[in-house]
Amino acid sequence: MPKQNFDDRNLYSFQYCSSCTVFVTAVVIYTKTHPQFGGKHSAIDDERFKSSKHWNGKIFENRIPVVMDMNLSIVPKLIAERRRTKKMSRPQEEIVMTPFNKSAFLNNPEPQFIWYGHSVILMRIEGKTIFIDPMMGDNASPIAPFKTERFTKGTLELIDDLPEIDILCMSHDHYYHLDYHSIQKLKHKTKHFYTAYGVAKHLRRWGVDNSKITEMDWQDEIQIDSVKLIFTESRHFSGRGFSDRFKCLWGGWIVETASTKIYWSGDGGYGPHFKEIGEKYGPFDVGFMECGQYNPNWKDIHLTPEESVQAAIDAKVKNAMPVHCMGFALATHPWQEPVEKFYAAAAINKLKTIAPKIGAMNEI
Repeated sequence: MPKQNFDDRNLYSFQYCSSCTVFVTAVVIYTKTHPQFGGKHSAIDDERFKSSKHWNGKIFENRIPVVMDMNLSIVPKLIAERRRTKKMSRPQEEIVMTPFNKSAFLNNPEPQFIWYGHSVILMRIEGKTIFIDPMMGDNASPIAPFKTERFTKGTLELIDDLPEIDILCMSHDHYYHLDYHSIQKLKHKTKHFYTAYGVAKHLRRWGVDNSKITEMDWQDEIQIDSVKLIFTESRHFSGRGFSDRFKCLWGGWIVETASTKIYWSGDGGYGPHFKEIGEKYGPFDVGFMECGQYNPNWKDIHLTPEESVQAAIDAKVKNAMPVHCMGFALATHPWQEPVEKFYAAAAINKLKTIAPKIGAMNEI
């Protein structure tokens, strides 16, 4: 083999660097032009977030730090685990959704809700239609090379049949909660968006008028006629791109009227905030408790079923329901495991539960 001379090495180095430059440039262009990435964090955001004691000047912080053990060394293990559990991680057949009955939804005087899988809750209370984290799209990994397909078909198209949305609540900016295609369908039929700090930049980029957006911090309250909306603490993180982790806040929601209190926990690991929420705002008639997509490698940011039950008890929830499951396979556990373990743990702890079908109306 001929000896490589200095000029050859320079040429190969130049070609390698040129290839890297082209790749990096392509990635930058992709992130700036692909709408799914949303808006870009700015100095204006830094200034606005100064009012939050959870903003350290650069990022939002959990009260109790979270550890996400996702270094490159465990990736081969996760890939192997995913291959091993692939058949168990999603149902073999599509989960059929109960058809939407618009007239029944609007004309029932009692508070009610519909669950569309994952964490999506459509609610009717005090004559208002409320939509929480309406990720109705069919893919939870829209920028990845492979799809994470929904267990139920037709949810995105269902938005066309929904009535006007009075209150739309967004908890944080992860793809499987904040979906570009869903917002495109919802932005013209939603009166007002209430979001965690930092979500507005995404909505603005997607064409939502800034006057229709209110960003909220933990424990912020707002009265909308006879409905009070409260944004609550959770233990999680945020981000949609390569450089915006922790640039958006995360949390849960309380919907309160003179006769009804509802708690939607939002994503996040176990912590003392559940008991504090229960003591300050509870008891709750219904609690939608995060339960699914857990793994030992990210135990600080998602609840196990047993922790979810304990969180509901801490928060003084009278009737609990597991969410963040039955929609997508985002972890390696069997797809039915979260609900099976949740209801088993609830029975042991004598916690009352709700077990609705996807798309079915349920009175609160």
